[in-house]
Amino acid sequence: MDVQSDFNTLFANLIAFAGLFVNFFCDAVLYAYFSRMMFTIKRKKWFAISSIALVTALIPIVITVFELITTEKESVIFLEGYPATIGILVIVYYILLLILGLFWFVKQMVSFFRLRNEKAKTELLHLKSQVNPHFFFNTLNNLYGLVESDSKKAQALILKLSDIMRYSIYEGEKEEVSLKAEVDYLKNYIELHKMRYHKSIDVTFETEIEEDCKLMPLLFIILLENAFKHGVENLSKDAYVRVNVGSKNNTVFFEIENNFDPAIANEEKGIGLKNLKRRLELVYPEKHSLSFSTSENVYKAKLRLHL
Repeated sequence: MDVQSDFNTLFANLIAFAGLFVNFFCDAVLYAYFSRMMFTIKRKKWFAISSIALVTALIPIVITVFELITTEKESVIFLEGYPATIGILVIVYYILLLILGLFWFVKQMVSFFRLRNEKAKTELLHLKSQVNPHFFFNTLNNLYGLVESDSKKAQALILKLSDIMRYSIYEGEKEEVSLKAEVDYLKNYIELHKMRYHKSIDVTFETEIEEDCKLMPLLFIILLENAFKHGVENLSKDAYVRVNVGSKNNTVFFEIENNFDPAIANEEKGIGLKNLKRRLELVYPEKHSLSFSTSENVYKAKLRLHL
């Protein structure tokens, strides 16, 4: 009798624990049902999961109510008087259900995080595709005018442009590129700009690369492009751009300075900087710093990456 009582007590505790699990399971199902973006489960699977949860919750309730009605007792112990085999089968049922429920939950969470990562990658690819179409359009317009007036310069411009486009298309699709490759890309960009303009431009490009680390491609080009777009293009003389890029102690830095005409300074923030900030948030969360400063007719931008 004592063994039966201990078994009933143990089983009652197990049923209480199972009840808590069922409650959590049902809450998870309802939450997932109302947030389809998190759990992408077909309608038939939803029906099956809901049915299992409902049946599991009702089993102890129905049996207990049935015993109360048929025995006319004020209180009953769950499955009291039933063969031990039935109790063991019910325990095994709840244990299997618990295992399957946990397996299902882990599988859904893995799917959710995989979907979120894929979404971030898709957004990142979209942002990369928007990096510098403005520059390409301007260069093509310059080529149109040079084809007849200076064919040799046009040919050189086409070759330089092809190198830049090749890097943007093929290297830009990679998750990481070497810092030296990115520096070469920036230098080609500057050389192409010098070929485009019919005025003298003072460009200083300094590098301090102690270690050739890996980083996301096309990060610095937006800042360099802005220096030419809002500075050099609007100045008839004495235009300059100073660039300093390098790496040290797992930190990559990029600093750029240019002068501009305050009379026609553009205060509107373009899509380029928003693009850059979003890409940094996606790839280097809490591992980057981006700052800007303006003093009279000089504009400075500084970017730090902690790898």
